Amino acid sequence: MDAFDRKIISALQQDSARSIAVLAESVGLSPSACHRRVRALEESGVVAGYAARIDRVKLGLTLQVFVEISLSSQAREVLDAFEQAVCRFDDILECHLTSGHADYILRVVARDMEDYAAIHRDCLARLPNVASMQTIFTLKPVQQWRGYPIR
Repeated sequence: MDAFDRKIISALQQDSARSIAVLAESVGLSPSACHRRVRALEESGVVAGYAARIDRVKLGLTLQVFVEISLSSQAREVLDAFEQAVCRFDDILECHLTSGHADYILRVVARDMEDYAAIHRDCLARLPNVASMQTIFTLKPVQQWRGYPIR
Protein backbone atom coordinates (compact mmCIF):
# COMPACT_ATOMS: atom_id res chain seq x y z
CA MET A 1 0.00 0.00 0.00
CA ASP A 2 1.47 3.31 -1.04
CA ALA A 3 0.64 6.96 -0.38
CA PHE A 4 -2.04 7.06 -3.13
CA ASP A 5 -3.81 4.02 -1.66
CA ARG A 6 -3.78 5.66 1.78
CA LYS A 7 -5.21 8.88 0.31
CA ILE A 8 -7.92 6.90 -1.46
CA ILE A 9 -8.86 5.02 1.71
CA SER A 10 -9.00 8.26 3.72
CA ALA A 11 -11.15 9.93 1.09
CA LEU A 12 -13.50 6.92 0.85
CA GLN A 13 -13.97 6.92 4.62
CA GLN A 14 -15.00 10.57 4.48
CA ASP A 15 -17.37 10.19 1.51
CA SER A 16 -17.65 6.96 -0.45
CA ALA A 17 -20.51 8.32 -2.59
CA ARG A 18 -18.33 10.70 -4.61
CA SER A 19 -17.64 9.80 -8.21
CA ILE A 20 -14.35 8.26 -9.31
CA ALA A 21 -13.57 11.50 -11.18
CA VAL A 22 -13.97 13.60 -8.02
CA LEU A 23 -12.09 11.03 -5.93
CA ALA A 24 -9.26 10.90 -8.49
CA GLU A 25 -8.92 14.67 -8.50
CA SER A 26 -8.86 14.83 -4.71
CA VAL A 27 -6.01 12.29 -4.47
CA GLY A 28 -4.04 13.47 -7.51
CA LEU A 29 -4.58 10.58 -9.94
CA SER A 30 -6.22 10.12 -13.31
CA PRO A 31 -9.73 8.64 -13.11
CA SER A 32 -8.62 5.37 -14.73
CA ALA A 33 -5.65 4.93 -12.36
CA CYS A 34 -7.84 5.80 -9.38
CA HIS A 35 -10.51 3.33 -10.51
CA ARG A 36 -7.94 0.54 -10.85
CA ARG A 37 -6.63 1.24 -7.35
CA VAL A 38 -10.12 1.33 -5.84
CA ARG A 39 -10.93 -2.01 -7.50
CA ALA A 40 -7.66 -3.50 -6.21
CA LEU A 41 -8.45 -2.26 -2.67
CA GLU A 42 -11.92 -3.83 -2.94
CA GLU A 43 -10.62 -7.13 -4.33
CA SER A 44 -7.96 -7.39 -1.62
CA GLY A 45 -10.60 -6.82 1.07
CA VAL A 46 -9.08 -3.58 2.38
CA VAL A 47 -12.31 -1.90 1.27
CA ALA A 48 -14.82 -4.39 2.65
CA GLY A 49 -17.96 -2.57 1.51
CA TYR A 50 -19.79 0.74 1.43
CA ALA A 51 -22.47 2.12 3.71
CA ALA A 52 -24.12 5.41 4.58
CA ARG A 53 -23.55 7.00 8.00
CA ILE A 54 -26.99 7.47 9.47
CA ASP A 55 -27.85 9.94 12.23
CA ARG A 56 -29.44 7.66 14.85
CA VAL A 57 -31.09 10.58 16.66
CA LYS A 58 -32.91 11.60 13.46
CA LEU A 59 -34.19 8.01 13.31
CA GLY A 60 -35.59 8.50 16.81
CA LEU A 61 -32.91 6.38 18.51
CA THR A 62 -31.99 8.92 21.18
CA LEU A 63 -30.66 6.51 23.80
CA GLN A 64 -27.30 4.78 23.34
CA VAL A 65 -26.01 2.32 25.92
CA PHE A 66 -23.09 0.01 26.43
CA VAL A 67 -23.78 -3.19 28.31
CA GLU A 68 -21.00 -5.05 30.09
CA ILE A 69 -21.70 -8.78 30.31
CA SER A 70 -19.94 -11.32 32.50
CA LEU A 71 -20.68 -14.96 31.83
CA SER A 72 -21.05 -17.80 34.30
CA SER A 73 -18.13 -19.68 32.74
CA GLN A 74 -15.31 -19.27 30.25
CA ALA A 75 -15.90 -22.71 28.72
CA ARG A 76 -15.82 -22.69 24.94
CA GLU A 77 -19.40 -23.97 24.63
CA VAL A 78 -20.62 -21.18 26.94
CA LEU A 79 -18.82 -18.50 24.90
CA ASP A 80 -20.07 -20.00 21.63
CA ALA A 81 -23.69 -20.19 22.86
CA PHE A 82 -23.58 -16.56 24.01
CA GLU A 83 -22.07 -15.31 20.73
CA GLN A 84 -24.60 -17.22 18.64
CA ALA A 85 -27.47 -15.81 20.71
CA VAL A 86 -26.17 -12.24 20.41
CA CYS A 87 -26.18 -12.52 16.61
CA ARG A 88 -29.90 -13.37 16.62
CA PHE A 89 -30.93 -9.99 18.09
CA ASP A 90 -31.03 -6.94 15.80
CA ASP A 91 -31.19 -4.64 18.83
CA ILE A 92 -27.57 -5.53 19.65
CA LEU A 93 -25.59 -3.38 17.23
CA GLU A 94 -22.13 -4.53 18.30
CA CYS A 95 -20.66 -7.18 20.55
CA HIS A 96 -17.00 -7.30 21.53
CA LEU A 97 -15.21 -10.01 23.49
CA THR A 98 -13.04 -8.10 25.95
CA SER A 99 -10.40 -8.51 28.59
CA GLY A 100 -10.89 -7.08 32.06
CA HIS A 101 -13.78 -7.47 34.47
CA ALA A 102 -16.45 -8.00 31.77
CA ASP A 103 -16.35 -10.75 29.18
CA TYR A 104 -18.27 -8.79 26.54
CA ILE A 105 -19.32 -5.24 25.79
CA LEU A 106 -22.47 -4.69 23.75
CA ARG A 107 -23.65 -1.50 22.06
CA VAL A 108 -27.40 -0.98 21.95
CA VAL A 109 -29.58 1.94 20.85
CA ALA A 110 -33.19 2.61 21.77
CA ARG A 111 -35.84 5.26 21.24
CA ASP A 112 -36.10 6.03 24.96
CA MET A 113 -35.90 4.43 28.41
CA GLU A 114 -39.16 2.54 27.92
CA ASP A 115 -37.87 1.09 24.65
CA TYR A 116 -34.60 0.11 26.32
CA ALA A 117 -36.52 -1.59 29.13
CA ALA A 118 -38.30 -3.69 26.48
CA ILE A 119 -34.99 -4.52 24.79
CA HIS A 120 -33.55 -5.48 28.19
CA ARG A 121 -36.53 -7.73 28.97
CA ASP A 122 -37.02 -9.26 25.50
CA CYS A 123 -33.42 -9.47 24.30
CA LEU A 124 -30.67 -8.99 26.86
CA ALA A 125 -32.36 -11.02 29.61
CA ARG A 126 -32.68 -13.95 27.18
CA LEU A 127 -28.95 -14.23 26.52
CA PRO A 128 -27.61 -17.54 27.85
CA ASN A 129 -25.15 -18.03 30.70
CA VAL A 130 -25.11 -14.40 31.86
CA ALA A 131 -23.82 -14.08 35.43
CA SER A 132 -23.98 -10.28 35.59
CA MET A 133 -24.91 -7.36 33.41
CA GLN A 134 -24.16 -3.66 33.83
CA THR A 135 -25.65 -0.97 31.63
CA ILE A 136 -23.71 2.23 30.98
CA PHE A 137 -25.77 5.10 29.56
CA THR A 138 -24.00 7.58 27.32
CA LEU A 139 -24.72 11.20 28.15
CA LYS A 140 -23.36 12.76 24.98
CA PRO A 141 -20.93 11.86 22.22
CA VAL A 142 -17.64 13.68 22.59
CA GLN A 143 -15.89 12.24 19.56
CA GLN A 144 -17.69 9.92 17.23
CA TRP A 145 -16.10 7.36 14.96
CA ARG A 146 -15.05 8.92 11.65
CA GLY A 147 -12.97 6.12 10.22
CA TYR A 148 -9.68 4.40 10.87
CA PRO A 149 -6.48 6.42 11.08
CA ILE A 150 -4.56 6.01 7.82
CA ARG A 151 -0.84 6.52 8.25
